[in-house]
Amino acid sequence: MNRLGPSAATRWIIGIVVGLFFLIPLAATLAYTFRAPDTGAFTVAHWAALGDPAQASVYQPIWTGLGNSLILAVVTVLIVLLLLAPTMILVNLRFPRLRPVFEFAVLLPISIPAIVLVVGLTPIYLQIGRSLGTGAWTLAFAYGITVLPFAYRSIQASIDAVDLTTLAEAARSLGAGWFTVVLRVLAPNLRQGLLAASLLSIAVVLGEYTIASLLNREVLQTALVVVQKQDGWAPAMFALMALTFSFLLLLIIGRAARGRSGKADS
Repeated sequence: MNRLGPSAATRWIIGIVVGLFFLIPLAATLAYTFRAPDTGAFTVAHWAALGDPAQASVYQPIWTGLGNSLILAVVTVLIVLLLLAPTMILVNLRFPRLRPVFEFAVLLPISIPAIVLVVGLTPIYLQIGRSLGTGAWTLAFAYGITVLPFAYRSIQASIDAVDLTTLAEAARSLGAGWFTVVLRVLAPNLRQGLLAASLLSIAVVLGEYTIASLLNREVLQTALVVVQKQDGWAPAMFALMALTFSFLLLLIIGRAARGRSGKADS
């Protein structure tokens, strides 16, 4: 009996089935963007229209929303890396007894519907609007809450795989300050989890609609809904580009993780 796990054939079958599960909808969406509306013949007119100056006014909301979403993604990632990650390190090093309470708090947003979350955030955003303005970037505070469960799991998996206490004590015994310990000793060992948390944060920001719509902010998803009324192919094309962008980020993270593993092995 084979106790080493599934055979190579089984892994291939599972990989093919999972691959088809994701590739068939993407291929169908891509084929849809190349279909002529009247005859169904192959055409690149829909993609060419994205760069047509005559159609610039139609697609302007999408470009504006995409720019806002990218800014939101950057701010949200900074919140994860500069607030969540150091707090997790602190809890694991200094306050391990608080970890169950902290874990419950950061995982709670995944069980709260977005519309309920907006009801609670509306009074807060009224004050934010008076003090910081109503720019789309302010949604990063709400998005920072929604990405907590996903980012926490990614970072915690890396923390569990590393002996933070030993690394921190070794660095402190050599005279390193806490800023140096976190930035130059612990962060490199948690790089895979930090990169995964960043990718998940970007994916959540690019795909979020409910919070932005209810708080009346213009982002990629709300802009796609507006443009869809004039051009039914634009949402499909931009959705494909967003998925391609996320896939490339995933490849970068995987390559960075393999590079880290290779250095550790050497």
